[in-house]
Amino acid sequence: MSLPDFGIDAIKVKIDTGARTSAIHAFKIRPFTDRGVPWVSFVLRPRQRHRTPEIECALPVLDERKIRSSNGEEERRYVIETEACLGETAWPIELSLANRDDLGFRMLLGREAVRGRFLVNPDRSFLIGRSFADVTTTSKKRKKT
Repeated sequence: MSLPDFGIDAIKVKIDTGARTSAIHAFKIRPFTDRGVPWVSFVLRPRQRHRTPEIECALPVLDERKIRSSNGEEERRYVIETEACLGETAWPIELSLANRDDLGFRMLLGREAVRGRFLVNPDRSFLIGRSFADVTTTSKKRKKT
């Protein structure tokens, strides 16, 4: 999957139809206001088990929600909207910002993001190709206007 708003050409993603909202590993999460509109700045590390690259980002806050994590705990998370690309398909998705450092995947694609677009086959992996599994970045996008 790619996230063009962040300059991420490929990120390894786990599809989880049990999760309603998609999530991405983010840290240094800081809310701020720009011309009366709530925004959030954060840093992404898209490569699993790597500390680089670090991508600094800032986007308007779409929502702030209580989200139950995989261990059953509820936490308030900022939710942003960004474009996702998988194969030839591009569409807007909602992403909650969460610390996923201890989890196997830096990004989780929830059922709302795949609903009506893809059929999920739990017996198969990398159906679009393995080249998308190697994380790469083109440039750091700092602020979407």
